[in-house]
Amino acid sequence: MEDLAGKNILVLGLGRSGRSAAAYCAKQGARVLAVDEQHSENSYPDLEGLAVARTGIPFPSATPFDLVIPSPGIPQEKIPADARQVWGDVELAYRTSDVPMIAVTGTNGKSTTTCLIEAMLSGAGIRAAAAGNIGIPILDVVDPALEQMVVEVSSFQLDTTEAFRPAIAVLLNITPDHLDRHGSVENYISAKARIFSQQTKDDLLIANAGDPRVRELARSAPGRVWTFHLSEPQEQGAWFDEEDIVMRIDGREWRTVYEVDFLRGVHNSENALASLLAAHAAGASFGQSLNVLQHFRGLPHRTELVRSLCGVRYIDDSKATNVGATVRALESFDTPIVWIAGGKDKGLDFRPLAAACGNVRAVILMGEAGPQIDAALPLAVPRVIVPNLDSAVTQAARLAEPNDVVLLAPACASFDQFQNFEERGDRFRTAVEALPEPSRPVVLKAVQGGASS
Repeated sequence: MEDLAGKNILVLGLGRSGRSAAAYCAKQGARVLAVDEQHSENSYPDLEGLAVARTGIPFPSATPFDLVIPSPGIPQEKIPADARQVWGDVELAYRTSDVPMIAVTGTNGKSTTTCLIEAMLSGAGIRAAAAGNIGIPILDVVDPALEQMVVEVSSFQLDTTEAFRPAIAVLLNITPDHLDRHGSVENYISAKARIFSQQTKDDLLIANAGDPRVRELARSAPGRVWTFHLSEPQEQGAWFDEEDIVMRIDGREWRTVYEVDFLRGVHNSENALASLLAAHAAGASFGQSLNVLQHFRGLPHRTELVRSLCGVRYIDDSKATNVGATVRALESFDTPIVWIAGGKDKGLDFRPLAAACGNVRAVILMGEAGPQIDAALPLAVPRVIVPNLDSAVTQAARLAEPNDVVLLAPACASFDQFQNFEERGDRFRTAVEALPEPSRPVVLKAVQGGASS
């Protein structure tokens, strides 16, 4: 394992993951300077007595430092050019811990799959912790008492890996995203491929055989490959056979009839198959994992039912921050949809949204990217542009009819109006819960004999 004692370390960014990295390195005996270019009045009590924190200054030269640790949000061009060694927090955790890792990536479904795998392992009595891009810094959960770490890794985090080699890697799907950061789809795909690039023949990649980009990447995997598919049998992997979930590994097959609300939509069905395979590879039985899946209710802001009002279901999928996720959300419902979309553009092509509008009754557009989405949609789809999310919910309530779905699936980042997708989803919930119940007319029933009491 890597020894950090006595090293000079520069941490870039004082968000949650940056502070976590600074505290972790200091506790390992390193001398740490943590810098954020944005000015802050915070005193960072979690770093008191551990690391020196500076805000509102440019990132310094890296010459005096043995290691630079950039937070995931720091782009490559902001990392000092004279840095001798650059590791993100995922690379650092890998080099300083002996706990086996299951790493999960993909454009969509990462957080749900990560949490589901962790729940399946815990349900099987395996000491596991979920961390990473789900919002819990990986260095916060490093503990020799663990038997597995289940880590969600984003393309930003994979960009700052070097020797990172998870024993089990899960690649869910790849659709264009974060092109404002990566510059091209090819660069984005290359970042995702780093999740298995250092694996050996003893390691395992779990890949989506139904995704053409993932299927192509998996051909270059150096280790074993298990696959999952929504409908086609797999030689080594899992699939759906009508209402059955089937898993086949090394000639042995498990099969069960299984119906659960969590499996609504293509994306969650794929997440469930990937999770079953990963949990099996880590030691959980098929039955134990199915029991957990039966009780799993998904994560907030991911096709989450907020309220039913006058026969209309209001669904929060604020986590649909890219085109691929939004297409999948739209395809998850077979009833008419009043769709709320828009936010901060990430350099994506919105044209694929047009083909997913078959059930869309109307589109309500908001935010910076509203006009771009408007231009990409079929002319036959009614739409209205509103200034903010509160107005969007009000308009949606007017347009929706009984049995409709009002779906918040923005296809964009939230940063034009909100701090993150969670805040956007919470605002949607608040606005939906504030919608008034309709007043009910008083019905007078006739009483025999013409009298009433």
